[in-house]
Amino acid sequence: MDELVAWLLAAPPWVEYHTRLDLLDQPESDPRVQAARQAMLAHPLVQALLEELTEWPRPALKSHKAAGHPLHKLTFLADLGLRNSDPALQPVLRRVLAHRAAEGVFQILVNIAPRYGGRGEEQWAWMLCDAPLLVYAMAGFGLGHDERVRQAMRHLQSLLRENGWPCAATPELGGFRGPGRKADPCPYATLVMLKTIAQMPGWDGEEAARTGAEALLTLWQQRQERRPYLFAMGSGFAKLKAPLIWYDVLHVTDVLTRFPWLRQDERLREMVGIVAAAADESGRFTAGSVWRAWKGWSFGQKRTPSPWLTLLAQRVLKRYGAEM
Repeated sequence: MDELVAWLLAAPPWVEYHTRLDLLDQPESDPRVQAARQAMLAHPLVQALLEELTEWPRPALKSHKAAGHPLHKLTFLADLGLRNSDPALQPVLRRVLAHRAAEGVFQILVNIAPRYGGRGEEQWAWMLCDAPLLVYAMAGFGLGHDERVRQAMRHLQSLLRENGWPCAATPELGGFRGPGRKADPCPYATLVMLKTIAQMPGWDGEEAARTGAEALLTLWQQRQERRPYLFAMGSGFAKLKAPLIWYDVLHVTDVLTRFPWLRQDERLREMVGIVAAAADESGRFTAGSVWRAWKGWSFGQKRTPSPWLTLLAQRVLKRYGAEM
């Protein structure tokens, strides 16, 4: 482990920063943590993301699986640890906060084809597969107590059903709904809602989180029979991938291990075991699948171990702790 930690500390500054915070439990005030954070902010790859986000909200979203869309880049910056006090981030935050639906939910610019229930033109809207990510990002940036963020969260959480969160969207999208049975939960919407509940400071969401977590764990149990909204949990699901954008084993375990009361659940144990089994003899992890939009990052290739992917996987294993 000492050799692995040394490798992570010598990696790009966002890896060093989170290794110190998440694996070594060093406080934010530690000078070494602060130095890593400042190096992260100055890094050309991070600066390039911030520059791209000055065009927010464009381009319009056409697919939630478009890994290079600004929505996912914004979420990734929240995962890295940027804050609303960082000057380069403030212009995009103002743009995000400026567009809210009547119910208080943050909107993005979308272009949904008519065959999927949209108009085939750009419009401001929200869906349960994007709106929670904006709340998650705002909370990650330090705006979790902002009443606009909490109002959006209240509405999104209110959409919970007894079997998880459904495929839901703003009324402006009319008949839009994903490819599945209306009564089924949407696995991805449920995942990102759980992720957002865990991110919100002081949020009373445990009951909702228990319902959502049970929905995902039940789908894991029934993965041979059920694929709601085409979200399967087979060989593709088991491949480790970063950033945490879509519905896969690393993303699901990263979210579920944030809830301590799940750590004895046998179903979660099985999924964490899949993550653990992907490590090499040194405890390093190599991507099993990649997003082409992120090919300039260490996790954007499948040839050599990725420090960031390793950090994410080791963090999951650390959270699961002795129960593994």
